[in-house]
Parts: sequence; C-alpha cells; structure tokens
Amino acid sequence: MSSKLIDKLKHKPFVRALVYALVGSISYPGLNIFNRLRIEGTENIESLPKQNVLFVSNHQTYFAEVISFLHIFCAVKWKRKNRLGFPWYLLSPYTRVYFVSAAETMQASWLTRLFELAGSLTVRRTWNADSTIQRKGLDPSDTRKIERALKTSWVINFPQGTTKPFAPGRKGTALLIRQTNPIVIPIRIDGFNTAFDKKGLRMKKWRTSLSVKFGAPLRFTSEQSNEEILEEIMLAIGQSKTQAPNPGAGYP
Repeated sequence: MSSKLIDKLKHKPFVRALVYALVGSISYPGLNIFNRLRIEGTENIESLPKQNVLFVSNHQTYFAEVISFLHIFCAVKWKRKNRLGFPWYLLSPYTRVYFVSAAETMQASWLTRLFELAGSLTVRRTWNADSTIQRKGLDPSDTRKIERALKTSWVINFPQGTTKPFAPGRKGTALLIRQTNPIVIPIRIDGFNTAFDKKGLRMKKWRTSLSVKFGAPLRFTSEQSNEEILEEIMLAIGQSKTQAPNPGAGYP
C-alpha cells in the first residue's frame, strides 16, 4: 500500500474504526486477560473537548501503550470509569485521536503500516543511532501536521522520542504547546516493557501489572520558557532527571 494512499485513508473515521476493531480485539487479551491493566484518572479525560488536546506520556514500547490508550479512550466514550470491561466499545470506538510516531518505525513491516491507519502522524527523528546527521528540531512540515491534527482531534505525543527511561525530553514538544496552546494531559505508564517486547506487539511475560495514570490538565503561561514547560511535563510523566534512581542516568 502506497504512502499516499495510507495518508489519505488514515484520516477517514470509518477506516480507523475498522483498524481499531481489528487491533483492539487482538490486543485486548494481552492487556486485560493475560495481564492486568490498572487505570487511574479517567475523570480527567471524561469531559475534554474533541479537539486541541495533547496527551504527553513516557514511553516503554513502540506500540503497546498507544494501543492501551486507544482502548481506554473508547471505554471512556462508553462511560467506563478506570476500567475497560468487556470490549463492546470496539463496536463504536472513539476515533478522533492521532499519535505521533517515527516514520522509520511505521514503515518497518506490513503490520506497522496497517497500524499507521489507526491515526499515525509520522515524523522524522531528530536523531538516529544509525546516522551521523542530527537536526535541532522537527521538520516544519511535521510540526504543521501535528498542528492540523490538534485543530480537529486529540494527539498523543511522547516527549522523549525514545523508550529509554529518563531520557531528556525534546524541546519540540514545548514549542508545539506554545504555538497551539492545547489542553495538556500527562500520562504515566509502567509495566509495558516487562509484559511486551520492545515493539509492543509480542507478549513476553504473563500476569504483569500494567499501569496507565492520567493526570490533571497542565496549565502553562506565555511567560514560561520552553525549558520550564518541558521540565513541568517531564515531572508530570515521572521522567525528570531529578526523579531518576541515579540522578543524571540516561542523560547525555
């Protein structure tokens, strides 16, 4: 399937609904039967507007936590509080959601290309371990892509851009917040790297406690610097260098 066709189809709600139903039915047992998903803070997302909401989260696998968020958003639409219950919600999912992901990750296989149809906003990494080229921020076209999505939907972003714990946050997240002034909801997740492989598509351990906690909306002012905004976000998602077991660990 060509990139242009995927880009066109992923903006169609009925296409995303079909992908949610397929991916959701396959992933549900791994999240809530073979393992146990503990959810907190759904009261912080029950009354959110349908646009200009930015979720910021720490990152442990490529896909498992995104899939869990989509399950939770759909369950909340069906008035579930801090639980999934039986996944009847996949019959009428909440599809006004996009998630930011690395282009090379989404192009890795036919399965990741399928998941791209769930609402991936592909961006180029600011740094790649296999490359000597480094960029200071997101490509302007990538930024505009996220800004357009926020005008109509929710967007999930991972400020660290990596699954390495306590890695520094990317300043592009702070710039995006200053430009779009969204409602910012922090999320703390845990247990996903224990239960799943790095991609988050294969379960490696059963009976793992998975945790997803939605925090209260973060409030920022125009007087705050990018560094101050980013530090507040990192504290909220439990990834500030001051919260590391060994302060400074994971930082270049």
